Amino acid sequence: MSTVEIEAPGTVRIWLRRLRSLEFILGAVLTVAMIGLVLASGLIFPDGGDAMDLTARLTPPFQSWAHPLGTDPLGRDVLARVVVGGKISLTVGFLSVLGAVVVGTVMGLVAGYYRGVWDMILMRFADVQLALPFILLAITFTAILGADLWNLILFMIIAQWVQYARVMRASVLSLRDREFIQSARSFGVRDLRILLHHILPNAYGPVLILMTLNVANNILLESSLTFLGLGVDPMIPSWGGMLADGRSYLQTAWWVSVFPGLAIMLTVLGLNLLGDWLRDFLDPTSKA
Repeated sequence: MSTVEIEAPGTVRIWLRRLRSLEFILGAVLTVAMIGLVLASGLIFPDGGDAMDLTARLTPPFQSWAHPLGTDPLGRDVLARVVVGGKISLTVGFLSVLGAVVVGTVMGLVAGYYRGVWDMILMRFADVQLALPFILLAITFTAILGADLWNLILFMIIAQWVQYARVMRASVLSLRDREFIQSARSFGVRDLRILLHHILPNAYGPVLILMTLNVANNILLESSLTFLGLGVDPMIPSWGGMLADGRSYLQTAWWVSVFPGLAIMLTVLGLNLLGDWLRDFLDPTSKA
């Protein structure tokens, strides 16, 4: 009795082939591992990385089971602070990008679909904002509202919605006069329904890719701003704050800065790999 081999549908085969990509596997492993550690940080380190032991200050790494990655100048466990500090960096990275995507997508849809005065006002405002130096905006914003986690997230949303708006506007401009959009208008479909059900599903690809890459970029920005004193409260553990704390000990206690720097590097690497994989996956001309 002969057996009949059932061939998987083409779409399933494409998905399986894409998911076997080394880029996707490595990026997913790094990202999921880091997010999992951060989410479980409260259970693994209930003291929040704030427990001090001055008798064990500046203990080198790999010399004690109690402090596998060493201790900082106040005797706090570096591993605990790296894991707990990731909560701040990842919160800033994801929430700031999510907020910027929502604001930028709405502005881009309105500017690209209605054109005219709306397009002129929104895009000229975007041009003015892009002309302002980022660090000047950060200093001004911090001087007015103070250094705080939610103020930092709000600042990043205000500073970055422009790029999403411009990308979405370009996609909408290429779609608004297509045949299926004109057909929907001829049937009396309202503008809001056209935007949400016909244009947005066909225009979100570039925004989704930019969103994935910008999460990694915002984690770096949070670390940089906190390092400069423009980010979160220095008393709250964060990767940027740990880098700033360890800069005076680079020659005598390198581990205070190196391990949070490695955490930033691995997280950003994982997110960038996922962003590159997603770009190739959504690119219809890609055959990789």
